[in-house]
Amino acid sequence: MKKLKLLGMLCVLLSTSGFSQNPEIKAVKETITAFSKAGDNSDDVELAKYLDDNYRIVMNRLFGSAEVIVMPKSVYLEKIKTKEFGGDHRKLTFEEMVINGPTASAKVSFEGSKLTFVSLITLIKEEEGNWKLVSEVLIVR
Repeated sequence: MKKLKLLGMLCVLLSTSGFSQNPEIKAVKETITAFSKAGDNSDDVELAKYLDDNYRIVMNRLFGSAEVIVMPKSVYLEKIKTKEFGGDHRKLTFEEMVINGPTASAKVSFEGSKLTFVSLITLIKEEEGNWKLVSEVLIVR
């Protein structure tokens, strides 16, 4: 009986501690989801709303290459605008998430008809309370 009571208290404690971060996790997920949809729709104007000015994509040895490519926000948005990137309606799956004060990181997968890749996304929370992506490191599966 004591074990059952202890287990019940542990479940309540764990659910309570997870609940305290729930609004921030929800906000981060909403930001990443909106970012993904804007890319899927090739909407560079909408997409820019979710990217910090310092946003960078890091592509390490992509497609068998030996180099690391770092792409700034302006180049990325131009590639979305010209439809070189984006336009593939992808399934978004959240694999892991960590909130660390005004910074968050998420491991997500994007599964589309053109490509499937896993991204490690870092976000920052602005003073106004909005979350924005500051970096993305991706691997194509």
